[in-house]
Amino acid sequence: MLPTARLNKLGQSLWLDDITRDLLDSGTLATFIETWSVTGLTSNPTIFDHAITHSASYDREIIRLLDSGLRGEDLFFELAIQDLRRAADLFLPIHRRTASVDGWVSLEVSPLLAYDTKGTVAAAEALLAKAARPNLFIKIPGTREGLPAIEEAIFRGVPVNVTLLFSPDHYLAASEAYMRGLERRIDAGLSPDVRSVASLFISRWDRAAAEALPDHLRNGLGIAIGQRAYNVFRDQLDTDRWQRLESHGARAQRLLFASTGTKDPAISDVLYVNGLAAPNTVNTMPQATLKATADHGGAGRALVRDSAKSAASLGMFENAGIDIAALAQTLQADGAAAFVASWQELLQAIDAKSKVLS
Repeated sequence: MLPTARLNKLGQSLWLDDITRDLLDSGTLATFIETWSVTGLTSNPTIFDHAITHSASYDREIIRLLDSGLRGEDLFFELAIQDLRRAADLFLPIHRRTASVDGWVSLEVSPLLAYDTKGTVAAAEALLAKAARPNLFIKIPGTREGLPAIEEAIFRGVPVNVTLLFSPDHYLAASEAYMRGLERRIDAGLSPDVRSVASLFISRWDRAAAEALPDHLRNGLGIAIGQRAYNVFRDQLDTDRWQRLESHGARAQRLLFASTGTKDPAISDVLYVNGLAAPNTVNTMPQATLKATADHGGAGRALVRDSAKSAASLGMFENAGIDIAALAQTLQADGAAAFVASWQELLQAIDAKSKVLS
């Protein structure tokens, strides 16, 4: 049995953190689903920027959309939704088989809305309606301004992938927003079965803390953050508050491990896959990490639930001088800024192509 299949059997969903028109046209995504147990897909502005900038596959459609009068963001979202509809259709049998637990694809609202609550909610509803697929998550950042947008979107029935979470506290804040949205739905006589995942970014911790840590702790902080967040996630599901929601028909907001590719050739290319194998979670990974996992991933045992141990493990990094809360805020702000930069580059690339092709 391939390591990817073992992870799937363990109860962890493997999602591809990538989408291109070439990936769809070539049948590669369908092959990943069939052979490597891929059960979902995520996207972000950086991924689309690379896909559109480095491929001619979109050129003919860009010309058609230009002729129809679309420009800028509107043109981009039309391209993105076309791709994500096709991907969503590939995953729809999984979505149905798992009673909508799995088989999702994700589309992010404009990163320019990261600190705009009302604008985020409006964009989330509009994108979901435009895509017209039951297995589409709308990605909303878990920033301070994003949290009330997450609550409101959930209340309005929009499935949400909460992105740009970096710490257990960030996860807890996202979980609270999710539960408030569900509670409001119950109070209004609506079904609380609105799905969500909470995306915790892993590898950026190790890159950010590398120079501040002694050798024996380097490349261990990301795993420690992920393991602690997993224990917090499991503890949340045991609370009376969540049990009441579940009794009304709510389903868990699954923890998703994001940014699980490694860029340091000195460490294992499946470090974050092997260290964060856990049931009822998701690991979304780039193609290189997926291929490495299928080839030589070693995960076969589930992450042990031990809140005291995970807290003590994270405490070692705090004792070494890492201010977890402060660094988490820095990473979140930097992540939001990076997505804005990618977004602007993406729109500039589309504009440049539009001028050449028109």
